[in-house]
Amino acid sequence: MGATDRIIRLLIAVAIGILYFTNVISGTLAIVLGILAGVFVLTSFIGFCPLYLPLGINTCRNKKK
Repeated sequence: MGATDRIIRLLIAVAIGILYFTNVISGTLAIVLGILAGVFVLTSFIGFCPLYLPLGINTCRNKKK
């Protein structure tokens, strides 16, 4: 997972948190988006997204030697 991908995931998680704490979202939507935000934060910190593997997505830049 590339650095840009990690930053975007963290920004989305922060935006979801702000929406929740300002009571813009609530109920079931808040729970679903909260879980999604948690997954985004976790995958950002470990640098691996399990969904990318079966889809063949790679956002990490290849270093040329």
